[in-house]
Amino acid sequence: MRIRATVAAVSGALALSALAVPAAQADGGHSLGRADVLKAIAAADGRSAYTGSTGEDDAQPYPLDASFSNTKINGGKPVVVGTQNAVKFKVTFTITHGADVDLTSPDTFMDVEVYRGSDPVMGESLYSEDEPSCTATSATQANCSLAIVVDPRYDLENADAATWKAYGAVIDFSKIDPNATDIDWSKVGLAEQDGIASTKLQRYSKLTVNAAPEPVKKGKTITVTGALTRASWDDLRYHGYTKQPVKLQFRKKGSSTYTTVKTVTSSSTGSLKTTVTAASDGYWRYSFAGTSTTPTVNAAGDYVDVQ
Repeated sequence: MRIRATVAAVSGALALSALAVPAAQADGGHSLGRADVLKAIAAADGRSAYTGSTGEDDAQPYPLDASFSNTKINGGKPVVVGTQNAVKFKVTFTITHGADVDLTSPDTFMDVEVYRGSDPVMGESLYSEDEPSCTATSATQANCSLAIVVDPRYDLENADAATWKAYGAVIDFSKIDPNATDIDWSKVGLAEQDGIASTKLQRYSKLTVNAAPEPVKKGKTITVTGALTRASWDDLRYHGYTKQPVKLQFRKKGSSTYTTVKTVTSSSTGSLKTTVTAASDGYWRYSFAGTSTTPTVNAAGDYVDVQ
């Protein structure tokens, strides 16, 4: 799921603009809401939540002894999304905390969001609706993971094909009632960490090839056509990826290795066309190395019988 940040609670500061906040896990615990989290972050910056005005006399949350490490988004690989299907990817991380920090308490909130922009407030966020699943490896450390789902039909536009960063936070409300009218923020613990990982969100690409005629006499001309297209999240269709270098490759019959023969540039519609001389039986394909917004893709080889 994704949400666009609309509340400027902490201008220029780290903030949880769109983290999914779980309800209490045990009887008698508080039910933490998004507003509670925004207030805590705002208090840490010395500003009034939602307004951005300074509250110099207000107490601030105390530094919570917790930190994130070993964070990986989608196993370190780009997140590639097409036009119709939702894509689920994992965020894994290690949380190290003081002995007095109880991550299992219903009054402790922990999460990691993935966002685009200068900070989590002004950027756009991808987040999980579920709490992280954690396994303790010691009394002060745990390995955690959460799943994030992004759906191009509702969540994305082409400008979102970019680098996204991860931000993590742990908030401890155990010493106060977050529903109180006047909160003593000095009793709220807060640990936040930005830039703990990054990933590229990419537009799914397709590549086709057709080598003709089939069969062909040795020494005659083979015409190799194809098309390079990629997903558009603006209209949920595939369009030609124009002016891109694409390699024409050949794999001789009996071999497992493709060799680059030449490089062809895709046209204004994404189409590809070139000619080669028939020399031996084998497979022809186009291969695209990818860009920062579009993943690598290889066409399936098209076999040509040379007689």
